[in-house]
Amino acid sequence: MSSTSKHVILVTGGTGLIGSAIKHVIETEAPNSRFGKHDGEEWIFARSSEGDLRDPVATRELFAKYKPTHVIHLAALVGGLFKNMKYKLTFLRENTLINDNILHTSYETHVVKLISCLSTCVFPDKVEYPLDENKIHLGPPHESNFGYAHAKRMVDVSNHAYHEEFGCNFTSAIPTNVFGPADNFDLEDSHVIPGLIHKCYLAKKNGTPFVVSGTGKPLRQFIYSYDLAKLFIWQLREYNEIEPIILSVGENEEISIKEVADSIVKAVGFQGDYKFDTSRSDGQFRKPASNAKLLRLIGNFEFTPFDKALDETVKWFLDNYHNARTGKKSA
Repeated sequence: MSSTSKHVILVTGGTGLIGSAIKHVIETEAPNSRFGKHDGEEWIFARSSEGDLRDPVATRELFAKYKPTHVIHLAALVGGLFKNMKYKLTFLRENTLINDNILHTSYETHVVKLISCLSTCVFPDKVEYPLDENKIHLGPPHESNFGYAHAKRMVDVSNHAYHEEFGCNFTSAIPTNVFGPADNFDLEDSHVIPGLIHKCYLAKKNGTPFVVSGTGKPLRQFIYSYDLAKLFIWQLREYNEIEPIILSVGENEEISIKEVADSIVKAVGFQGDYKFDTSRSDGQFRKPASNAKLLRLIGNFEFTPFDKALDETVKWFLDNYHNARTGKKSA
């Protein structure tokens, strides 16, 4: 990004997990540093109430209001496994509308660069591991979330089409499992780490057992939201390919669900009965992704150690419990 002209960076989904993390990093890193706010930059973190991005008119109005030169597109209809399985058409259609409106409005308003956020669910269900950026379109995604996955996968197709037809600098990021402050801790509809943190908190509060579904053996790559925020800022300023890039810790940093639960028990200070319900499904055992391309391009980058990141996330949750996204049943 040039430092001579004014840059207006619009972040859609700006108050969610990743948007909040980008805002935190921009505001707390040293000004004009690699990840801090630069002179001539204006960062706008748009919330969903500012406009229905499924609606092309509302999307154009949002762009007319802020006149962005750069866009980080994080807004999406998201949900847990149950919702993805039950509402496949809804997830496909609504995310397709959102993405098409953001991409086409970015083209129409001459946005200099657009980064869209994908997910590792775009990858084929049957694929050779580790996952890498060249394997996205080698087969259908997993049946359980094919609506969401296909909508996200089409962003990559569109990025290439906009580039080839109009020369647009549209690209995408593929993060692995993200966690951190301002996550969604709703027990009914959260990812594994925020869900377990909330569950453990309630078990401690109510004097009940902390029960983790499954055996605890599956392995996952978890990336701290503040680290991911830095990688998005790096991608905006320094990555110049249309091809997507995986933003993740290394394959050698896979952590078992049991290790995650052990760390949560320690961070929450839970001392009660703690066990695994092995009658519940484990899901996929592992789905490692390679960050070789990222490390080759970014140079020196230090990821936050998992335990430190988890401790900070638990502290945020405990400090902000009454304002956190926890779901109605558990408030």
